[in-house]
Amino acid sequence: MPITEIFPNPTVKQVIFEIRYPNLFFLENKIGDLQQKIMGEFPKSALLFRRQIVLADVGPQGKLEEISGKFDEMGSKKIWQFQSNKGYKLNISTNSLDITSEYHKTYNLGSGDRFREVIKNALDNFFELTMIPTVTRIGLRYVDECPIPNKTNRTFKRYYKSVFPIERFNLAQSEEMFFRTVTTKDNLGLIYMETLAKVQDKYKLVLDFDGFATNVSSPECLATTDKLHDLIVKEYENTIKEPVYEYMRQRRD
Repeated sequence: MPITEIFPNPTVKQVIFEIRYPNLFFLENKIGDLQQKIMGEFPKSALLFRRQIVLADVGPQGKLEEISGKFDEMGSKKIWQFQSNKGYKLNISTNSLDITSEYHKTYNLGSGDRFREVIKNALDNFFELTMIPTVTRIGLRYVDECPIPNKTNRTFKRYYKSVFPIERFNLAQSEEMFFRTVTTKDNLGLIYMETLAKVQDKYKLVLDFDGFATNVSSPECLATTDKLHDLIVKEYENTIKEPVYEYMRQRRD
């Protein structure tokens, strides 16, 4: 059934939007101007330093001290972080921009807080200042924690159209299950994952949808993100059944 309502108790716990682009060496000089443009929505700011991780095979004759100098030269990655009063964050580095939210309940439904509007505002201001013609990758990711009220095959099949082989490996006797596929649908990439896991001492079905597209012109970024969202929603609808919709309609304190 197509999702046309905003649920008071959605299963989505986190949504992440990201674009990647070639290193912009001039970006540090533009950050102040960008901050002024987005300060109304993202009043809190911080400068973070993320240490680069290097995996090195020095071989049987190699010595770690010989490459320690190279590690120091690599230094740390600067990340300019901006946070809204509602908790969602915008991170910008010289080669990526991402927005992470645990607040939003809808992408583009209704007239309230919509994640799409946050994306549009960030992209409009970023592209206006940087004028980059193309991004190398767009990603939209949803992580959902879905209820399993009774850890039996019968209940699980009533709630979900899962890919888990529960007829072979009984759910009641399973502590963990995991499935992952990387595929292409409608000319878009999709990483789809299902995980049976304990979340705060309760078993849940964690659904992880990571849609992506590569080499997209800047003017097409938002439209491409819309397509990624539609793809993810379709896969979500293909996985859950009516009891999950009823669960999401229940208001919880």
